Amino acid sequence: MSTSVLAIVQGNYTMAVRAESWLGGSLLADNIPISDGSETRDRSLAVPEQISLTIPRRDRGFDWDPGTDPEHPLAAYGQMLRIDFGVDIGGGVMEWINRGWYLITDSSCDGTTVSVTCAGLLTLIDEAKLIATFQPGSTDTLGSIIRGLVEPALTVSFDGALTDRGVPLGLQWDTDRLGAVTEVLNAWGADCRVTEDAYLLVEPVSDAGAPVVSLTDDRAAGTVVQWQGSTSRDGAFNVVVAQGEDSAGNQLQALAYDTLGTSPFRYGGPFNPLPVPYPYQSSLLTTVAQCRTAAAAQLLLLRRQAYRKLAVTMVPHPGLVTGDIVSVTGAGLTAARCAIEQLSLPYSPGEQSLTVRVL
Repeated sequence: MSTSVLAIVQGNYTMAVRAESWLGGSLLADNIPISDGSETRDRSLAVPEQISLTIPRRDRGFDWDPGTDPEHPLAAYGQMLRIDFGVDIGGGVMEWINRGWYLITDSSCDGTTVSVTCAGLLTLIDEAKLIATFQPGSTDTLGSIIRGLVEPALTVSFDGALTDRGVPLGLQWDTDRLGAVTEVLNAWGADCRVTEDAYLLVEPVSDAGAPVVSLTDDRAAGTVVQWQGSTSRDGAFNVVVAQGEDSAGNQLQALAYDTLGTSPFRYGGPFNPLPVPYPYQSSLLTTVAQCRTAAAAQLLLLRRQAYRKLAVTMVPHPGLVTGDIVSVTGAGLTAARCAIEQLSLPYSPGEQSLTVRVL
């Protein structure tokens, strides 16, 4: 996003949404008319992104009813939509922000409008169950296993901060392809996300980074910040216990304690002065160092579900995605660093909602 757009989206502005439809690398239609819709993202889901669209059946002489044509731009036979969110920066100029690529999963026509449902591209991996046992070879690494499970449906890109390594023999996965990817990521201390350019980016689990935007509870300006209204001890923990096994069959273990000062579950705090463990075991962990890395990563991943969260309602900001770090002032907090865990972005004038986790 340009600096001019960043300034505009903090207040009232004129917006638009456009979509392109692609099938097998070929453009079927551009500038698909969108009369309404919304985008939701939730990092706790296997496929985080969901989109719903409402499109007029007839526009500019074209019939958008997918009907029985398998190559119609809105059919659900492999068609993908690229979504762009536009912000009017003045002078009749619209700056477009790419919101990513989405697989059409369902489309139907009720006579005057067409309803289209899309999901993130990890759907391709989630629905492609293994039809034969997947067994890594002697030269395979964590990275090559992920490539073998994901490509060619998605091209994989690895963050340079990750150090690849070999894997023990005898591993196998039977049916769940996406589950196998997740198991490898967890043992690597890594996470993945589909980028706006439709690559699967594998990167270290981290809550680092400077805030991309500051949000302040200002009802007059349209931003409301409040605590989420539920708490529970169910599933809570204050230490992750990661276990593996070396080549000689010796059991390995490493611990990662929750020592974050702002954590309500911190070890040694009022939640429980004794260890409340979360067990994690993987055959991919063959050294104590690997167990330490995996335990620390699991601790960060688990915080996404268990930690204090705020609900934010605001003017739509089309540059935000889950995982972004934001600074939040309100609900008794001042410039608190928070990570976006969930969001809902309207594709017509309305309010955006965020669920952010206090770091």
